[in-house]
Amino acid sequence: MIVIPMAGASRRFAEAGYVRPKYELSLAGRPVLHHAVASFQAYFSAAPFLFIVGPVPGAADYVRSACAELGVSQAAIVALDRPTQGQAETVERGLTAAGVAAEAALTIFNIDTFRPGFRFPHDDWSRASDGWLEVFEGGGDNWSYVRPAMDAEPLALETAEKQPISNLCCTGLYHFARAGDFASALAKERVRPQAAELYVAPLYNHLIAAGRRIHYRRIARDEVVFCGTPAEYLDLGGAPPGG
Repeated sequence: MIVIPMAGASRRFAEAGYVRPKYELSLAGRPVLHHAVASFQAYFSAAPFLFIVGPVPGAADYVRSACAELGVSQAAIVALDRPTQGQAETVERGLTAAGVAAEAALTIFNIDTFRPGFRFPHDDWSRASDGWLEVFEGGGDNWSYVRPAMDAEPLALETAEKQPISNLCCTGLYHFARAGDFASALAKERVRPQAAELYVAPLYNHLIAAGRRIHYRRIARDEVVFCGTPAEYLDLGGAPPGG
């Protein structure tokens, strides 16, 4: 299942003067949402999708219409009735409301990131992996990070939120082989939180501590496009507020 949490308040865009939600803003003739979801175009007819929207009037109908236009054949939409404590809780509440089975595989992705031509890995490591994070080489204090094992197999030894423990920055694409692992890791994170919010990346530390095999998948920086801030949106050709 491909899970798209989109319950955030788009605070930075609102503060910059944008009135509409970030995912509705136009970019190259299409809404931001279209660009993000089109990352998984190869799976529109085969994979179930779960969209989790916030308490915004009309949000569910907007997503439903977009999925029909894009050709997403299996789209479930969960509308939350209140804000959450972070992306991980947003996903948790969406999975619960949608009745997703504990054995279902999850791939979580941001609504403000584009991954043109995405394909799931078929490397040897992926067949026995309990989960993986997609990364690129970079730096800065605004990313999630993976500390890699110094081994031919791309094993993750540690993850961190906004702490540069390596030069491997997460794209925001997170895979869990089992939804039950995601849920159990989140329960442990609530007991011993690693950040002020409930982020997804730190959850992998609980799985690593439990002996799960967590990997990273490295891609080139130009294979992913970020549109999470007004500056990034404008750099991609988006219109200024009121434009």
